[in-house]
Amino acid sequence: MSITKRNLLKVGMEVSIVLKKDQSSGNLTDGIIQQILTNSPDHHHGIKVKLTDGRVGRVKEIIE
Repeated sequence: MSITKRNLLKVGMEVSIVLKKDQSSGNLTDGIIQQILTNSPDHHHGIKVKLTDGRVGRVKEIIE
């Protein structure tokens, strides 16, 4: 399940994202949000973020 609402995310949160190259396999990458890249309040494929290590992908889950 993708996180489709931008207001659920904050810089500094730990999340699992799917990278562009992993979209077909569904492999997830964990990291800390550095920047939220999606400007609209929601996006049906998930909110695009940049992690602190520079990788970019769409958020699939929030790590509590």
